This record gives sequence, structure tokens and C-alpha cells, in this order.
Amino acid sequence: QVQLVQSGGGLVQAGDSLRLSCAASGRTFHSYAMGWFRQAPGKGRELVAAINWSGDNTVVADSAKGRFTISRGDADNTVVLQMNSLKPEDTAVYYCAADPGTVLLGRARYWGQGTQVTVAS
Repeated sequence: QVQLVQSGGGLVQAGDSLRLSCAASGRTFHSYAMGWFRQAPGKGRELVAAINWSGDNTVVADSAKGRFTISRGDADNTVVLQMNSLKPEDTAVYYCAADPGTVLLGRARYWGQGTQVTVAS
């Protein structure tokens, strides 16, 4: 069984930065595509960014382009989301996702527990 453990998040002011990390543990027999989704109050879950297993192919949502970057972590099956120039509309619960194939459709095999990001205006 694979578990995703997230770290990071918190309360920041507009314009600040945060870094979210996610690590897969357990019986990780594959190299996983990984990514981040977020869900704001009253809204559905949306893709923020995703990265393939090798780290050479990334997708970033239009709302985050130029501000957020996704990268593979130093350890196998880890992922980092660097969030710069945060805006109040970035406020949401952020979820890590991993899948042996793709996470782009929001149907990833594994999900993290979620972490709150709050950006004060």
C-alpha cells in the first residue's frame, strides 16, 4: 500500500511564498506521475500543477502560470510545489496526487491528506 504524506501550507500575506512537499511511502514499486489539486470553499477540486515521473514534462494551470512551479523532490516519488506571489484567490485546501500513469484527470490512484493554504488580503 502507498501513502502520500504532505507538508507545508499555512497562513501568509498576499505576495508571500509557500512551498508544499509530498512524499510517497510504503510499497512504491513504480515511478509515479505526481501533482497538486486544490479545492476552495464552495468550489470543485481543480488541477494546479502536475509532473511526470522523470520531471521533464510539467503542466501548470493558467491561474498559476508564472507564479507556481512544480518539480520532483530529491528523493524518489516526491514532489514540490513552489508558490510565489500568492493571491487571496489561491486560498484553498491543496491535495497531493500520484499515479503510475497520469494525474491530469483528477482520478489519481493515491491522494494526500490535504493541507490548508490561506492568503490574507
